[in-house]
Amino acid sequence: MITQEADALIIGFGKGGKTLAPFLAKQGWRVIVVEQSPAMYGGTCINIGCIPTKSLVHGAEIAASRGDVEFAEKERAFEAAWRTKEELVSFLRGKNRDNVAGHPGIRLITGQASFVSPHEVIVTMQADEAVTIRADRIFINTGAVPAMPAVEGDSRRLYNSTTLLGLNKLPRRMAIVGSGFIGLEFASMYANFGTEVTVIERSPELLKREDADVREAVRQALEALGVRFMFSSRVERIHDDASAAVLSIRDEAGDSRSLEADVVLFATGRQPNTASLALERAGVRVTEKGFIAVDDTLRTNVPHIWAIGDVNGGPQFTYISLDDYRIIRNHLFGDGSRSRQDRRHVPISVFITPVFAKVGMTEEEAAKAGFRVKVAKLPLTASPRARILQQTIGFYKAVVDEETGRILGAALFGAEAGEIINVIALAMDTEQTYESLRDRIYTHPSMTETLNDLFAQL
Repeated sequence: MITQEADALIIGFGKGGKTLAPFLAKQGWRVIVVEQSPAMYGGTCINIGCIPTKSLVHGAEIAASRGDVEFAEKERAFEAAWRTKEELVSFLRGKNRDNVAGHPGIRLITGQASFVSPHEVIVTMQADEAVTIRADRIFINTGAVPAMPAVEGDSRRLYNSTTLLGLNKLPRRMAIVGSGFIGLEFASMYANFGTEVTVIERSPELLKREDADVREAVRQALEALGVRFMFSSRVERIHDDASAAVLSIRDEAGDSRSLEADVVLFATGRQPNTASLALERAGVRVTEKGFIAVDDTLRTNVPHIWAIGDVNGGPQFTYISLDDYRIIRNHLFGDGSRSRQDRRHVPISVFITPVFAKVGMTEEEAAKAGFRVKVAKLPLTASPRARILQQTIGFYKAVVDEETGRILGAALFGAEAGEIINVIALAMDTEQTYESLRDRIYTHPSMTETLNDLFAQL
């Protein structure tokens, strides 16, 4: 068996790893990147996550703007959006491959990696060929995969968030199990395309960590799209009949009912992608949930092994994986000052219609933490830009510490919320008071200038 030597082995082609690889190569390191499949060059985000889903979300909103049309036309709109998504993903995948494989200091190997010892990994490739890699430092960047709960029965119509992206036909009826961010994005998107969507959720409400006014506004907006919710309900059994999947659902009162769907999406969380790594051979510890345990500098209990991105159990966002890279870069070649503790205010966007974005504490969390809270809230009907866009659904909301004037958190539900939330997060990180956003000069007409009026409420 061939053995190759490397200064750095990166297992997984995700955001953090693919950014780290060329940086290390520029420092003169011999770098090997291992990815299990050519279909995953570039990582989860560009292949089966952020990019393809947001491409479809955009296509769905265009389709919805055409109004009530025959289902055949909705199908054509979906198929066109699906092809656009495939073209975009293919382009980005190729670009990512070339950025890594085309670098003279990097070797890209496609195959399944498993530890043999703390410094050695065997990679099994096509035709059962294998290569052993011995590396001074190893960076695990294998991501996470959808978690599928155990449900009695079986159906050929079951999908997770990955496999659903391969479906190129628009279903008439869809059942979504789970109302987290992933489930809600798919619900909103398919409803915009024209699918009858039912969301089944164990909890009595969605987005239970958010303030009540946010939860209610999101629910109402999704219901206006045609999404139906079944709260306090669980799926007990699934089977196929001649034309559909049949779900047996029981609610909290013990009553049971059946629901038919052409497609069933399980959006019930994600789990670490570590099953084939044989981490025990390297002595790498994992958490109770199976994620790789790391310290605040992303180092595992084995000093020369780090874990980057979703696999380490941190927030599962591409921009967090990129920040993981920054931490490692700082500790290998900088002053060693960066850590995960620096992430005080991480913004989040959920691409439903309209977009929901948040950062920091909710009103309820701030009050429980002992702050004297002031709340600013502005309906988007007050925004000239929102009226121009004809997107006046929703509101912008901010939570402020009355004593210091500093912004504790924000929840934006409406037009361009995913952009504006970054302005607020920056103000929070730089410890500006709300007055700095209230009195700042913004372009007009813009959604950013809504911050003038929002903070003028205080």
